[in-house]
Amino acid sequence: MFSKIVTDVFFDLDHTLWDFEKNSALTFAKILSKNEVNIELYDFLEVYVPNNLVFWKLFREEKITKVELRYQRLKSTFDKLGIEVNDDIINRLSDDYITHLSSFNHLFPNAIELLDYLNPKYKLHIITNGFNEVQNKKIKNSKIDHYFTHIIDSEMAGVKKPNPVIFNLALEKANVSAEQSLMIGDSLEADILGAQACGMQTIHFNAHNEKRHEFCDMITDLSEIKSYL
Repeated sequence: MFSKIVTDVFFDLDHTLWDFEKNSALTFAKILSKNEVNIELYDFLEVYVPNNLVFWKLFREEKITKVELRYQRLKSTFDKLGIEVNDDIINRLSDDYITHLSSFNHLFPNAIELLDYLNPKYKLHIITNGFNEVQNKKIKNSKIDHYFTHIIDSEMAGVKKPNPVIFNLALEKANVSAEQSLMIGDSLEADILGAQACGMQTIHFNAHNEKRHEFCDMITDLSEIKSYL
């Protein structure tokens, strides 16, 4: 259990509440067909999904820009697959991906039930490394925006999780102490260790079948959070 009484709960968005992999796959099914890229979706995603995580880590560590992230994750995927796709198509796919991603709005199982359960008892917020224009659309189109008092993204903060600046900004906006705050997210590095470094309490949502660790409790279903709060 927690060392202090929790008053505010902070969620990561992608891979925690919003089912990123499912929505991303549906988006690629649409835009690959639209742009007449002849490849099986399964074959594409098998390379793209881990590739995307690598480039997001580089982006999180300030080693590449947003523009480079959007281009290189596609370019390197096609290169690894041995498929020649010109830059015009890659740039169009990149733009189409951002345009259509938020039109698919599958949440993880029990997300709404959990938010309904927490909403009367706690102040709820989001801290996300995603891009402002995309994340806000995801939240609104998923019809979960009314649950959250504050939504803090990395573009607003000028840094990305696990940088303490973004967590401290979130705590400041929520007007709450770190000790009375709980961070729930899927990334050990960005969400859990980043929040703990600022004194926040944490629960790790194990969306990627990672090995157990001793940093905090891990859950595999959002409904498990009810046993803590």
